[in-house]
Amino acid sequence: MQPRDLQPDHFAGYPPEARKLVLAHLDVLRQLPLSFVPSLLREAIDYDYRFPAERNSLDRELAHLDALTPAQISKRFEAFAKVSLSPAIEQFDWINLPAQFVEQQSAYLWSTHQLDAFRKAATDYGSEMQAAMPPEPLPVRRLGIAVIGHGVSSYDGKLFRNLRPQGTYFSRIKPDQDFDVLLAGVEERAKAHPVPYGHWYVDGGDVAAHSASITTVSYNGLEPVRDMLLKRMKSEIERPGMGPEELRTRMARLVPADLGMDKAGDPVLDRFQVKLLTEGSGTQIYSTTFAQWTTREVLRRTQALTLLVHFAPRQRQRPLNELLANPKGIPELDPLGSLIDADMAAWYHWINQQRLPGSDHSAFLVWFEGHSQAVAIGPSFPRGTESSTEIGLRGLLSLATS
Repeated sequence: MQPRDLQPDHFAGYPPEARKLVLAHLDVLRQLPLSFVPSLLREAIDYDYRFPAERNSLDRELAHLDALTPAQISKRFEAFAKVSLSPAIEQFDWINLPAQFVEQQSAYLWSTHQLDAFRKAATDYGSEMQAAMPPEPLPVRRLGIAVIGHGVSSYDGKLFRNLRPQGTYFSRIKPDQDFDVLLAGVEERAKAHPVPYGHWYVDGGDVAAHSASITTVSYNGLEPVRDMLLKRMKSEIERPGMGPEELRTRMARLVPADLGMDKAGDPVLDRFQVKLLTEGSGTQIYSTTFAQWTTREVLRRTQALTLLVHFAPRQRQRPLNELLANPKGIPELDPLGSLIDADMAAWYHWINQQRLPGSDHSAFLVWFEGHSQAVAIGPSFPRGTESSTEIGLRGLLSLATS
């Protein structure tokens, strides 16, 4: 079936809000080429479980396409229309399984040497959308905070090598400062600028007491879910003929109820947490990997105004089969290795934050927990400089957000 043949009853299996969205834009979907439509449906089918920023982006994209004339649509999607697909792919159920269609299409385009042309078409389309839909102004400067080195008493190596050139290195953070100062700062921002899913606290260990105004995700808080997922993974791996691609496909189909999550929870947040564990590599096992991947996904999907990430010690690395065989065993922690992991993760945190709108005015802080070292990046901090002035975390936060 081709997009021109789409009918309302084809979307009977979609969740309520997703179905309403697709039917409202059915006329324009019928005008788009098959090589493109499933990519839109992949986003639309999960509309009920998308964050507000994702919904807004998709709403604006579809509204923009609706406003185009048939001639404009034909011209804009000319490169996509030239993509040749096999009969088998065209007959795939791309309406109800758009993500799987996109995966199969990518493999086919690679095998037929069309992937470069398709990638260029997609890049050009993305650039056109960005130009047509400028970002909306932010209510407050974006702020990222990373706290690394929990449990490390001393470290003689040089921290923040990648981040120091981007801002100011502080060598005399007041010794009586603690994590609660930063968490209180996040809570104050959430209270002053209430935005759904706009202010986050991610912890690689146990989450600290916090205000209900911020969204939280923690590695230890998901322990029952992780244990159940690891059991499923072990069972699937032991199946004859099970390969990594099939395992990934099966994991991607899991929903919160499959992993014992409370039906009374937040359905959007629960789906997000499941995806963190089923789509991230190593997030089920290593707390630093979990915190790093969660940071990436929070920024990518929610465009958070505030994101505080607290890294905790991970277990020492062991072979995957050994970890799966004894998931409930008492892990041997590696605080020093975790510090090194988190130092690099803080660098990625800043990079991902800089990809979001308003990056010229955003601020970022990273602190070696319990120690005197920190780096602050933003309009208030000269790049590539060092400060030996004694300052507290609250004062640093004030400078970053002023």
